Amino acid sequence: MAPRVSDVELPPLFCPLESAVHPHVRRIERRAVEWIGQSGMCATEREKAWVAATHSADFFARFAPEAEDDDRLLAAALWVYWGFAFDDARCDSGPLSTRPGQFNVLAGQVQRACEVPSAVGTDPYIGALQDIVGRFRSFAPPTQVRRFARGHLAWLSGVAWQIGNQAAGHMPGLDDFLAMRLLSCGGEPTFALLELATGAEVPDREMHRPAVRALTEMAILVAGLDNDRHSLVKELSRGQADQNLYTVLMAERSMPLQEAVEVAGGLRDRVLLRFLDLYDQVRPTAGADLRSYLQGLRYGIRGNNEWGMRVPRYLSLGHWPDDMELGETVYACEPSDTRPGPIEGAPSIAWWWDADL
Repeated sequence: MAPRVSDVELPPLFCPLESAVHPHVRRIERRAVEWIGQSGMCATEREKAWVAATHSADFFARFAPEAEDDDRLLAAALWVYWGFAFDDARCDSGPLSTRPGQFNVLAGQVQRACEVPSAVGTDPYIGALQDIVGRFRSFAPPTQVRRFARGHLAWLSGVAWQIGNQAAGHMPGLDDFLAMRLLSCGGEPTFALLELATGAEVPDREMHRPAVRALTEMAILVAGLDNDRHSLVKELSRGQADQNLYTVLMAERSMPLQEAVEVAGGLRDRVLLRFLDLYDQVRPTAGADLRSYLQGLRYGIRGNNEWGMRVPRYLSLGHWPDDMELGETVYACEPSDTRPGPIEGAPSIAWWWDADL
């Protein structure tokens, strides 16, 4: 029997990180909603309503609360709106969600449009993406735009992996799932937006340090697993829970949903604790731009939670996004698992605990 909403109780999240939001978030959101209506990527008023209800301006205003240029922050937020819209229409539940061959054709066209302004395509999402990336090119150095494009490719490759699993009816094991989730959750391009939004230019010699790469990957995975948590109730209510950390653990370890929730929480907390420990080691010797980027990782983990526990994308169960009035979010005071060392059964991420980082 498939798990039901009544089968699970989600405990509070442990997230001892700074909370902040950009002071111009409402102004930026109004401009973004206007852009959505003009972008041509939404076929119906309902689609426009759901895209606007992702509140992606609020989302990224929490990642880059200290951005000094509203136009930069707007452009970053527009990509987040675009990414959620593309994910809903072409990845998770659209007609291509179980057709890997057709999805890969579209993904190739989309990625090429991200990389070069002269690329063409008939899908309406392509033109909207080119407008966004054109904004990036207008104010950011090529290195930062190229980093974003590489992150974009990583995301599409992860989605292709996920869709291939869905088409084959294959439930991945824990290690494969974590490697896939690092890509498919979209964290690579989202965190690459930090430099574009803030104007930071992290030198290659710092950005490509193993420790900085490990911190980036840990921030991505924590946010991706938190999004699995945020979306669980909605997916269960719609019978859409397929590949997430809970279903993977249930299948691999033959455990009920509530036990999987507890195990997943402990796994996630151990990654976050390693992030906090490594951050404290790296920050003292980081240059100013790298410090800005690393702080953005912290803001992003916390901001993703503050956004995810309040956004209609995860909480609205109706045909149209609901207006919701929510109380204050309660966080856990302590992690649920403090065991040191790599996660058991997950060699693809074990290197984060390497003493030589």
